[in-house]
Amino acid sequence: QVRLVESGGGLVQAGGSLRLSCAASGQPFSSVGMGWFRQTPGKEREFVAAISWSGGSISYADYADSVKGRFTISKDNARNTWYLQMNSLKPEDTAVYYCAVRRAYYGGRNSAAYDDWGQGTQVTVSS
Repeated sequence: QVRLVESGGGLVQAGGSLRLSCAASGQPFSSVGMGWFRQTPGKEREFVAAISWSGGSISYADYADSVKGRFTISKDNARNTWYLQMNSLKPEDTAVYYCAVRRAYYGGRNSAAYDDWGQGTQVTVSS
């Protein structure tokens, strides 16, 4: 099992930036699918971004149209921590953000494909 611990959420003004962290621990996999999702009250969990990680680097990345060009996934291998850099934030980005991992395979946009989830971190963007 992979344990994911998120941090980095908070309150930011529109146009600002935040970086979310997702620290992973547990059995390592040489290849994983990693994703970020978000959820607001009364709505389903929404896809934000996903990457395929293989051979120590990102081999494929996919971003929702709503965040493309503003959000970027990266990883610090030494810390075994994933990041979601969020720039040019908008009030509609306000949500609880979750990181998730699918062991050994790319997870894609379907949240049901992921095996392990972080606890979520609140991001609030004020106008």
